[in-house]
Amino acid sequence: MKNAKKPDLLRDNELIYGRLLAVDEPHLIQRYNKALVAFGLEPTKLKSFQIDRTGFSPEVAEECGDYDYLDPNEVNRRFIILTPSQIDLPVVHTAFSNTSQLMFEFMSKNQRAIDALTIKDVIYGEIEDSVPKVNDIEDLLSINQVEFKVLSAEDVLGKAAELGKLVDRLKQEPDAWRDNAMLERMVDLAKVCGDIRENALVPDQVIFRHNAYWTSHFGGLYVFVDPDMTTVICDPAAPGFRRSRPWQVSYLSINDADKVFKFLATTGRLELPRASWIEASGYLEHRAEMVVRALIRDAEPNRNLTDVDKVWLQTWIHGHADLIASDGNFPFLNAAKREIAQFGHLKLEDVPPRQRFLVVRAKPDHPDAWLTNQLISDFVPQDFVSRYVFNKPGFYKDFDDFSDAWRSHVVDVLKTTYLKDKAAFRARLYGLTD
Repeated sequence: MKNAKKPDLLRDNELIYGRLLAVDEPHLIQRYNKALVAFGLEPTKLKSFQIDRTGFSPEVAEECGDYDYLDPNEVNRRFIILTPSQIDLPVVHTAFSNTSQLMFEFMSKNQRAIDALTIKDVIYGEIEDSVPKVNDIEDLLSINQVEFKVLSAEDVLGKAAELGKLVDRLKQEPDAWRDNAMLERMVDLAKVCGDIRENALVPDQVIFRHNAYWTSHFGGLYVFVDPDMTTVICDPAAPGFRRSRPWQVSYLSINDADKVFKFLATTGRLELPRASWIEASGYLEHRAEMVVRALIRDAEPNRNLTDVDKVWLQTWIHGHADLIASDGNFPFLNAAKREIAQFGHLKLEDVPPRQRFLVVRAKPDHPDAWLTNQLISDFVPQDFVSRYVFNKPGFYKDFDDFSDAWRSHVVDVLKTTYLKDKAAFRARLYGLTD
């Protein structure tokens, strides 16, 4: 995504690069620049910019003309930590969907060290894994864990380690206290590090598991991990597809809706259509409205939809009965709603594979719920709300191809639905409480 610049419409409505942290204090900009220089990059000349959890700044990216300045090979992601409060920020640009979770775990497990270090210094480094560059699927599958390689611009970490060794020597060697040069060195180090008995300056945990994820490599690829099998879902044209370890790795084509659906269902990742959640959530009504809006977009791409309401939509549906019928999704959703109301569930055996994705959601309590909802959204591109919630890379790619009228409409819908209360919206429609 080199030299990418997202439409101002998304930024103005905080639909991209929202909830970031402003960096405008000279000493923090100076620290950020020290990290950039350590990475071999030019320091920023900006007097103010914003950063996400990893330290990525869209303004710095635009300045240097490279949105991958912290992700040069889309692997071994770099990070810059100026303040512990970055833990509460989103991650807005990454090649791996689990970068955000890995950063959260690292910052949570090492909170004391990060609190102490960032008082005096900037923390930077990279999330290092076992491959320097991804050439095929096997390279991705070889990444089982990552290690945070942590540095600090003023080498507070190194000085704390040196001071710790000198403290140990002072305790263990009876005459060490007579070594004036050593004692003077300890005083100098303590001026930088403080009392290391009170301040935990060295991170405790730097190695973390690399579990299920989506990556932007090879046009988008999913990896799901189960006890006895790893499942890869992507375009079969990706290098390494079905090439190795068939006893450990199952390869599914992203174009095979039937096999993908069966995988998600048999591994317990799907919540199938039952009255217990369908009726209270309004899920089918939401899907039906999204389907109709997409048909309007295709039929009349430049129509102004600013004042569209449910009455207008119903009138449009009646006036375009042939188009509605030939598409088939709206009639299917209405029939599904009636069947669930009558029998309490929907039989999916005879439903065409792609339509099955219209009536399911990820099982909310499954660890892979967000990733599963992202995959479902790939099979229901008409639902731009679900795309935005779970699949921002897909949403932004779609958005680039929208007409100006449709872009405005999409922004209006997201502002009046999801952005009004994100947590409540996710809880009602998708059963998610986090």
